[in-house]
Amino acid sequence: MLNTAANSVAPAVLHVAVGIIRCPLTQRILIAQRPAGKHQAGKWEFPGGKLEPSETVQQALVRELDEELGIRVNADALSKLIEISHEYPERSVLLEVWQTQQFDGEPIGREGQALQWCEISKLGQLEFPEANRAIIQALQSSI
Repeated sequence: MLNTAANSVAPAVLHVAVGIIRCPLTQRILIAQRPAGKHQAGKWEFPGGKLEPSETVQQALVRELDEELGIRVNADALSKLIEISHEYPERSVLLEVWQTQQFDGEPIGREGQALQWCEISKLGQLEFPEANRAIIQALQSSI
C-alpha cells in the first residue's frame, strides 16, 4: 500500500511584501478590500503582493504599490515593521511588512478594489485575514 502522506510535498511558502501606507497629515492607514474570487475575498488587507523571482522585498513592494494603487514609493523611504509566518489550512505565508508615509500620487483601486484610510485604533473592528492580526497589534502598540 502506498503511503501518500509520506510522498506528498509540502506547498511552497507564499512570500508576500506588505505595505503600511500612512497618510502624512492624519496618520491613518490605507487599507484595501480583497476582490471577489481571491483568497480571503471581501476581507480588508494592507496593500502588497507576491515577490517575483529575483526581487527583493522592497522592490516587490514598490512594484505592487504602483500596480495596485498607482502610487510611487522610493525603496529608501520604507522601514521594516514586522515579519510574520502564518499557516492557513490551504497555504503557508510569510509576510514581510514595511511602512512609509512618503509616496507620490493619489491611491486608487487599480484592480477594482475598495480603498479606505482607517485610524489605527479602528483597524481591529474590521475583518482582516488572520495573518494580518499581528500587523494590527504591531501598529496599535506603536501609538
